[in-house]
Amino acid sequence: MDEWSLPREDLAKRVAQASAAPLEDPEPHPREEFEVFRPRPHERAHTRAARLRRSLRRFADLQFSSIYEDLARLLPQLEAGTLADVGCGAQPFRDLLAPAVRYIPVDIQDSELHFGYRLTEVRRFRGSALPLADAEASTVLCTETLEHVQDAPRFLAELARALEPGGRLILTIPFAARWHYVPRDFRRYTPTALKEELAAVGFRGIRIYPRGGALAVAAYKVLGVVLALWLGYGARGAHAWAARALALCLAPLALIAALLGHLGLKRPGPVEDTLGYTVLAYKA
Repeated sequence: MDEWSLPREDLAKRVAQASAAPLEDPEPHPREEFEVFRPRPHERAHTRAARLRRSLRRFADLQFSSIYEDLARLLPQLEAGTLADVGCGAQPFRDLLAPAVRYIPVDIQDSELHFGYRLTEVRRFRGSALPLADAEASTVLCTETLEHVQDAPRFLAELARALEPGGRLILTIPFAARWHYVPRDFRRYTPTALKEELAAVGFRGIRIYPRGGALAVAAYKVLGVVLALWLGYGARGAHAWAARALALCLAPLALIAALLGHLGLKRPGPVEDTLGYTVLAYKA
């Protein structure tokens, strides 16, 4: 064994392999093989079946539930104006907006390739410049996107550019979340870094709210382990089936974890450890 090594997987190799994967592939997720599992793409709840799936997801996916609860409080307060949804994905929060709000969905050119979203009528872009005019939006919504941006300060400056003076930013970002969409997951932020970087590009009135505390994080991790076991825990053959059998045995524990997790969202307790942050700010 190489003396300058440890007897565990070298994740830098996985990053290199994922980065070298072909950019064109007939499959919608050509790089899934570099993760035990990826988060399922969000969907817009157009139908009764979709609304049922969203309700089930809100119960089992504490990250999504915490984001949805915050946005369900904030977005209906917008009575008019223009909202730019940057990193819109499948636009899962669009239906929370009043009909009078003009909605502009924005996403990267390769959102289908990297993240599995394939919607039309979206403003697409490559590089760092957003396809938004100066001061075009009165509100910018950016959910679970900043961690996937390589040049985060420049991206935040672009969000500020697209906002009218006094315009509002609503941003969510994970903290206690697994490494996902490998290799396009670059960072986790603390409130200190978030406040500094937002202030540096002209945002003021910055408020940073935790989504859940230690109990929600612990429940989220338990649910993640059970899900990974159900998916085979990265193994094949008999080992995968053994992992699935163990997941079935742990199903009652997963149910208890989900219930405790939602309790942890409503009564966070200590928040130095949290699922993520919801950030509100305005352009000076």
